[in-house]
Amino acid sequence: MASGKTQLLSCLLLGCLFQLSTGLVFWTAVVEISYTNSQNETIDKYCECGIFGRNAAVERAQGVVTLPSGDPKGCGPDPVYSRHADSPPWIALVKRGNCTFSEKINAARLQGAQAVVIYNVDGSGNLTQHMSHPDTANTVAIMIGNLQGMEIVKLIQNSTGVQMIIEVGSPHGPWMDTYWLYFLSIAFFIVVTASIAYFVFISANRLYSLRRHKRAENRLKSEAKKAIRRLEVRTLKRGDEETTSEVLLCAVCIEAYKAGDVVTVLTCDHIFHKACIEPWLLERRTCPMCKCDILKALGVEEESKPEFNQSSPPEVTVITVAGGEAMYEVPLTDTASPHYDNRAFEGEPARG
Repeated sequence: MASGKTQLLSCLLLGCLFQLSTGLVFWTAVVEISYTNSQNETIDKYCECGIFGRNAAVERAQGVVTLPSGDPKGCGPDPVYSRHADSPPWIALVKRGNCTFSEKINAARLQGAQAVVIYNVDGSGNLTQHMSHPDTANTVAIMIGNLQGMEIVKLIQNSTGVQMIIEVGSPHGPWMDTYWLYFLSIAFFIVVTASIAYFVFISANRLYSLRRHKRAENRLKSEAKKAIRRLEVRTLKRGDEETTSEVLLCAVCIEAYKAGDVVTVLTCDHIFHKACIEPWLLERRTCPMCKCDILKALGVEEESKPEFNQSSPPEVTVITVAGGEAMYEVPLTDTASPHYDNRAFEGEPARG
C-alpha cells in the first residue's frame, strides 16, 4: 500500500512537470514570400521568423497576401477584405492593435482566409509574441516582426503581388531546452530511485519481521513439544468418573469420554483427548478451559519467550458450560498465581 502511494505521488509530480512544460512550448513558423520586382525578376525570401499562436492550427498554409481594405489592424464586425468566396486562396496580413487577436483572426476567417499573419506594432523591430486567441476554430495564425510585416505591406501597396507559404518550424521552450531536459531526467531518476529504495526498505523490514516471528514460533513449538511429552497421559477405563459423567466433555471436540480413550492431563488438572489437545497446545500452548500456560507451569517459558507480546487480554471471569450446566467458574487476576478447582477429579487420589 505504501509503495503504491509513493508511485502515485511520483506520477503526479512528473505529470505536473510535463503539463507545466508543455504549456510553455511554442512552435516557430517558416515564412516564405515570393514576388516579381520591377526588373521582372522573381524574388524568393524565407526565414524562420514567425510564431504560431497558442490556439492556432500548427500546419502548412499558402496563398496570396491580402491587406485589410481600410484599417490595417483589421478590426470591426464588417467585411474588411476585398475578397469573395470564389477568390483564390489568400492569407490576411494585419497589424497588431485596437482589438483582440481573436477578433482579427475571426474577421479574416469568416471571409475565407487560409491563414492570418499578424505583424507587431511599430518600434518593436522584429520582436514577436506567443499570442493567445481562443474561439478561432483552429485557424492557422502566426505573428511576425514589425519590420518583416512592413516590408510585405510596402510591396503590396506598390501593387506587387506577394505569394506566401507558411511552413511548420521547430518546437521551442523549456521542454525542448537541453538544460530543462537534464533537470527533468535528474528529477525523474531521483523520484524513481527514492520510490524503489522505499519499497525495498519496506519489503526488507517486513520480511525480517516475518522471519523473526517465524523463528520465535518455531522455538515455542519446539518447547511445547518438550512440555507435551512431560504431561501425564492415561487411558480411561470402564467405571472411571470421566466415562460415567454426563457433564464431563472434552472441551476441544465437545464429545463425551468413553472407555479406552487416551487422555492428557494438563498441569492445571484439566483433561482432554490426547489427539485433540496436542495440536491445540502446539499452536496456543494454553489450556482451552482456564488459559493456563503450560510452558510457564513447567518452567520453560523464560527460555524461549518471543519479543512480541502474545498474552491474551485480561478477563474477569471464565465460564464453561456443558449440557446447560456450569462446570466451573474461575476469576483470573494478575496479582497472584491462579488456583483452579477441577470438580471432575474431586476425591481422586493423587497420582505419582
